[in-house]
Amino acid sequence: MTFRFVSGRLLLGSAALLASVLTACNSGSDKTAADSVEKTSAASPLKTGPWRGTLKTQGQEIPFLFEVAEEGGKQVAYLINKGINGEERLKLDEISTAGDSTSIKLHVFDAALVVRPAGEGKLIGTWVKYDAPEPYRVPFEATQSNQLFGDAQGQAQNFAGTWATTFKDDEGNTTPAVGIFKQNGSEVTGTFLTTTGDYRYLAGQAEGNSVRMTTFDGNHGWLFTAQKQADGTLKGDFYSGKSGHETWTAKLDPNAKLPDANALTGMKPGQKRLDFKFPNVYEGGSISPTDPKYKGKVVVVQVLGSWCPNCMDETNFLAPWYEKNKQRGVEIIGLGFERSPDQKAAAQKLLKMKERLNVGYDLAVAGIANKDSASKALPQLSKVLAFPTTIFLDKKGEVRKIHTGFSGPGTGEYYQKQTAEFNKTIDQLLAE
Repeated sequence: MTFRFVSGRLLLGSAALLASVLTACNSGSDKTAADSVEKTSAASPLKTGPWRGTLKTQGQEIPFLFEVAEEGGKQVAYLINKGINGEERLKLDEISTAGDSTSIKLHVFDAALVVRPAGEGKLIGTWVKYDAPEPYRVPFEATQSNQLFGDAQGQAQNFAGTWATTFKDDEGNTTPAVGIFKQNGSEVTGTFLTTTGDYRYLAGQAEGNSVRMTTFDGNHGWLFTAQKQADGTLKGDFYSGKSGHETWTAKLDPNAKLPDANALTGMKPGQKRLDFKFPNVYEGGSISPTDPKYKGKVVVVQVLGSWCPNCMDETNFLAPWYEKNKQRGVEIIGLGFERSPDQKAAAQKLLKMKERLNVGYDLAVAGIANKDSASKALPQLSKVLAFPTTIFLDKKGEVRKIHTGFSGPGTGEYYQKQTAEFNKTIDQLLAE
């Protein structure tokens, strides 16, 4: 059994891992260099306005858009990801400059763009990830522009619709997915749904019989390319960050769907309750579902990681939902599985997420993001397939439902269906 990181989710199964995510970190020297940038300030080379960034990796270019602004006398930036139902703007407000080098910390993730000027309206530098044991650096360039791609050449074929999709890694392991694309002229937006979540906001361009779509959320840089074949099917490549690669094929199918996300994981025979006690993110405390705070209440247990974009999507839904509904007799416990084995360091990453996403419910440090840690943390479950996983406990503390993955706002109607299902489940448990 091995781990495979896809779309910000950790899958436990026989599939091979995407190397780009497992090696998503950087060496201590990189961290020190970035830290030194933070300790002093100088004139920033970031000019206010729209920018087009490009990650250069695996012989490919992964373009993305960001915007620099002044807010309250402070320079901030926004990563902009367009999708089928609008756009996401991830605020980057930890920007510091020393000498000719500027560090832009990337939202909740343990990553940064470290850049320097390269002429008028140009930047060069590196996308650096710090939270894994091997160096992770990807060359980066940027110019002042608001165009993700240039003007399309030739008449674009139609790629809109729902596509039954199969991803295949370099070892031949396959993963089913559903692609959903919209198209306006040559502009294409969409995402891929899998049994463990989605690939979030994808935007790109159709050109002749080819299509390419990209996204960059600070933790993942993805490029999907494909060509439409003579029989109408799609055949292409998926590039993920520094070294991850898979091929994919797709067939237009308006009825394409995935297995039931509520049936992928269950409890072991004879088990009805979760039994855990983990340290709170605040030093000195602990969290257990048997604590008096949760007695007689419906409890949602969220299995997450601060490194996980799909978990970020779920947390962005749960945090405001909790504030509106906690008076009904509902609690949420977030169990954080972090890439750092150091409890204090893991707690700090979760606290940063808690602050940035305005999380009012309890968070605990449950372990590190690997199979053994997940198995030891929740041994009553038959298996943990992905981050996030959402577990619903009734007023008696018994597990009533386990949902694997999360379809975020980048999936449009699928997100609406999932959040409606979440509310229906809570209403039913509260009514008992």
